[in-house]
Amino acid sequence: MQLAFVLYKYFPFGGLQRDFMRIALECQQRGHLIRVYTLTWEGEVPPGFDVVMVPVKALFNHSRYEKLTAWVETDLLKRPVDRLVGFNKMPGLDVYYAADGCFEDKAQNLRNSLYRRWGRYRHFAAYERAVFAKDSKTEVLMISEVQQPLFVKHYDTPAERFHLLPPGISLDRRAPANAPQIRAEFRQEFGLADDDLLVVQIGSGFKTKGVDRSLKALAALPSELKKRTRLFVIGQDDPKVFQVQSATLGIGEQVQFLKGRSDIPRFLMGADLLIHPAYNENTGTVLLEALVAGLPVLVSAVCGYAHYIAEADCGRVLTDPFDQAQLNQYLATMLADDSARAAWSQHGLAFADTADLYSMPQHAADVILAEHHG
Repeated sequence: MQLAFVLYKYFPFGGLQRDFMRIALECQQRGHLIRVYTLTWEGEVPPGFDVVMVPVKALFNHSRYEKLTAWVETDLLKRPVDRLVGFNKMPGLDVYYAADGCFEDKAQNLRNSLYRRWGRYRHFAAYERAVFAKDSKTEVLMISEVQQPLFVKHYDTPAERFHLLPPGISLDRRAPANAPQIRAEFRQEFGLADDDLLVVQIGSGFKTKGVDRSLKALAALPSELKKRTRLFVIGQDDPKVFQVQSATLGIGEQVQFLKGRSDIPRFLMGADLLIHPAYNENTGTVLLEALVAGLPVLVSAVCGYAHYIAEADCGRVLTDPFDQAQLNQYLATMLADDSARAAWSQHGLAFADTADLYSMPQHAADVILAEHHG
C-alpha cells in the first residue's frame, strides 16, 4: 500500500516525532511505501522515505496549517494514497495519532471567553472537530487513557473509533548487562563523586514540564544534601528564564542545561533520580524510559503514564492538585534514602521484564493497515 503521513514539523527529539518515525518504519518494514508531508524536517531521512516539504508560508501558524491542508489535498488528488495518517489534528485523515490532549476542553477550562472569539481558537477547534465528530470516519490511535473521556464529552465520538495503544518504549532503553560500567564512566565524565547525587529532568518544553518546580525543590533541600546534589535539565528549549531562576535561588552552580540529545540512556543510568513535576503531560514516555533503565522517578499525578510508576513501585507520585511543599519533601526524602532508591530501581527493572511497554508501533501499524477504513 502507499501510505501518507502528515505532521507539521519533524525533529529527532520530539516525542510525537519519535512515535511517528517508529510507526512509519514499522509500516515500511511490512512492505508498504511511505510518503511524508511536513513543513520542516530536521535530521536524517530514512532510506525509501519520500519526504515532501510543503511550500506554504503565512504570518500565523494556524493560517500556515490551513494552507498545508489545502496543498496536501491537491497533491493527493494527483498522487492518491491508500491511507492518510496524521500526527496533528486536521480534516480528511483516515487515522489520527492522538499525541495531544483535547483542545476544546482546555479552551473551555483554561482560557477566558474572549479567547474563543479569535481565529486561532476557531482553527484548532474546527480541526479537532474534523477528527472527533460523531460522523467523522477517522480512526483514532490513543496513547493516553485520561484523554478519551474528554473527546467523548465534547464530540460524542463512538467508542469503536478509539484504539488504545500500549506504550512504545524502545528496547534499547533497557538497562544492559554492563549498566554499572556505563554509570561509572558517565559519572567520571561529568565529574560526579561517589556520594554526589544527580537528579535529571528530561523533556522539551521546560515550562510545561515544571522545571520551575524542580528548581524550587532543589533550592529547598537541607543544606548538607543540597551541597552534593546536581540537576541536569535536558531538552529543546531556551533555558534563559530558568538559568535566571537558578541564580536567584542560589543554585546556579549546581544546575546544568543541555540541549536535546540522542544518548539519553547514559543519563538515565548515570543519575540517581528522574524528576518530572509536569503541569500537564498526555503520557510522559521518559517516565517509562527511566523505569526500564532502573532509575527511580518522582512525578506529578497529571502525567498519563504516572500510574505505571505507582504500579511498578519504582518511585513516588505526587498527589493532585500539585503542592510544592510535597515535592520539596519527597525530593529530600528520596535523595536521603539510598536503600529506598535501590529498591525502587530493582522494582522498575523487574516490571520492565513482564509488562508490555514496547509494542506501540506494531499495534499502531495494525490499525493503520486494517481493512475497515472509510
